[in-house]
Amino acid sequence: MTTALVTGATAGLGAAFARQLAGLGRDLVLVARDQARLESKAQQLRSYGVKVEVLPADLADDGGCARVEERLARGVDVLVNNAGLGTKGAFHEVDLAQEVHLLRLNVEAVLRLTHAALPVMVARGSGAIVNVSSVAGFAPGARAASYSASKAWVTNFSESLHLQYADRGVAVLALAPGFTRTEFHSRAEMDTSGIPERLWLDPEAVVRIALHDLDKGKSLSVPGRQYKVIVAATRVVPPSVQRGIVKGLRSRFPGQQA
Repeated sequence: MTTALVTGATAGLGAAFARQLAGLGRDLVLVARDQARLESKAQQLRSYGVKVEVLPADLADDGGCARVEERLARGVDVLVNNAGLGTKGAFHEVDLAQEVHLLRLNVEAVLRLTHAALPVMVARGSGAIVNVSSVAGFAPGARAASYSASKAWVTNFSESLHLQYADRGVAVLALAPGFTRTEFHSRAEMDTSGIPERLWLDPEAVVRIALHDLDKGKSLSVPGRQYKVIVAATRVVPPSVQRGIVKGLRSRFPGQQA
């Protein structure tokens, strides 16, 4: 039986990945900061007839990240780098420590865990890595400069690794959803009342699409027709026009990031 390690596994997309991977018969390693929530989630997932390990760790902390690296070095078949966060407020208003914490979790942890997982996968000639990015990474952020930049990095990093490792049996996918009904926005204390219903995605549907695209060997998964159009537009619209659009959206959806 194959094993999948999922970070940020107790809620949102991470929990959806864990459920669907368990449904496919994969054993699990669940990573999150809260051990009590991890144990509760693991108990639920064992009902699928799979083995579930729990690994409490703060991935923005060197020691926590190192513990997960050690587990990955022993080998997994699937790595889902889902853990991430956003900040609220203009860049100069946010405490610098929060911005550094964001980059450690959204960027450094993704790099370190991917680097730890790849040697076994490459030696075996098989494996898969899903890095959760965002459509926010395809254009400048109106109020979320570090978040948008971090997700741009995740997408580029993942697509680059796809080019390097696809012919060695290792699939790497960047998953870039838009607004998704998870705990992400409430944790960042964002007001989502002005976001139209048509822009919201269901986490279970997002994960189903991601796993389908992973099986198809794609390097990028953008769930939702509305977001596929947005991402396609960023590929052809000049940066100067993108900046104008972002400024216009800022007044309609203040303080938001996907």
